[in-house]
Amino acid sequence: MKILKAFLLATMATTVVAAVVFAATASAQSVKATVHGHVTNPLGQNFTGGDVKFTKDLTVPYKDEKFLNSVAIDAGGNYKATDVASGDYFVYVIQGDKVIDRQDLTVKAGDDKTLDFDMTRAEYVKSMTPEEKKALEEYKKKNAEIVDANKVIEGLNATLKTVRADLDAAAPTKADVTKDIDMMKQAVAAKADTGLLWVTLGNTQLAQGDHLKAEDKKTNANPLTDDAVLKEYSDAIDAYKKAQTLDAAEAKPNTAEEGATYNQMGTTYGHENKLDDAAAAFESAAKVDPPAAAKYYKNEAIVLENGGQNDGAAAAADKAIAADPKQALPYYLKGQALVAKSTYDEKAQKLTAPPGCVEAYQMFLQLAPPNDPLVAEVKTVLASLGEKIDSKYKAPPKK
Repeated sequence: MKILKAFLLATMATTVVAAVVFAATASAQSVKATVHGHVTNPLGQNFTGGDVKFTKDLTVPYKDEKFLNSVAIDAGGNYKATDVASGDYFVYVIQGDKVIDRQDLTVKAGDDKTLDFDMTRAEYVKSMTPEEKKALEEYKKKNAEIVDANKVIEGLNATLKTVRADLDAAAPTKADVTKDIDMMKQAVAAKADTGLLWVTLGNTQLAQGDHLKAEDKKTNANPLTDDAVLKEYSDAIDAYKKAQTLDAAEAKPNTAEEGATYNQMGTTYGHENKLDDAAAAFESAAKVDPPAAAKYYKNEAIVLENGGQNDGAAAAADKAIAADPKQALPYYLKGQALVAKSTYDEKAQKLTAPPGCVEAYQMFLQLAPPNDPLVAEVKTVLASLGEKIDSKYKAPPKK
């Protein structure tokens, strides 16, 4: 008691000062700190879908710790706690009920501290189990492969965009597209299992064949005896066949793409004057892609008529009409194929068209818009046959 009394007496002189110090300390402790940072997973990517939690229970098992602050990690891997009292902490990264990472932290009143969790750090990786390290390395390898594949795909998409633009620009003038062929050859070499790339390669080779063909015509040369022309067309057919094989092997083949590929094959065979092969390709297109059958049969009729096979052209036009009777052009193509079989009656001095010809022309006039450049031609043909022209335009109904 004497010691206690002496202690009290000794401290009385400093009572006022102590009170001031206490008040200042209490005021300081009421000021909170801010802690923020970024969380990175072992792959160096943003860590998301977890929380950052703060505890001062440094001497008890994790399951018994009480967390004073808890903030979510956002989609960018960032977190921010704005109400952290001063003191010593364990700061955890938690996902569900699993501890992902932990760091020590000392906070003073008013601090604005950055505490990043970088799980690529050597200390963290060293703490992983052998199984976790193995899984991490395997994932890194797969991820690197995916990244490389995505880079290839990005490059191929850029190539496709450029080549398609070049082909559109070259089509009206039959310009040279050699550089686009080279680009597409590199593309298929990079990813030979993609049918779309082979189709586009075929399209560039077809366009180059048309370019060389146009150049031959300027000098009155026969393009069908020009090996350079025939090689481009042959290479295009090979590319389309490769694409067709790849597309057909898909678990769920894209029938529209298959049909479009057969259509391009038919067009190319037509340019080679291989009319039977062309017809077979268009028929295959219509079979594999029925919704677009009218288009494929129409193209077949055009190619066969251009090649002088009027019977085949008329039959193909009939198929196009059956598939879509509201399209005008197939009626014109049928009329053109049949009018070639017209006979001339010397006694009556009159052309007589075969059955179905006049009717086809009349239907064309009813369906074609008045400004269609073929309207005047059809009217002239009908007039030469002595037929009354029924040109009342009947627009097909909207689909």
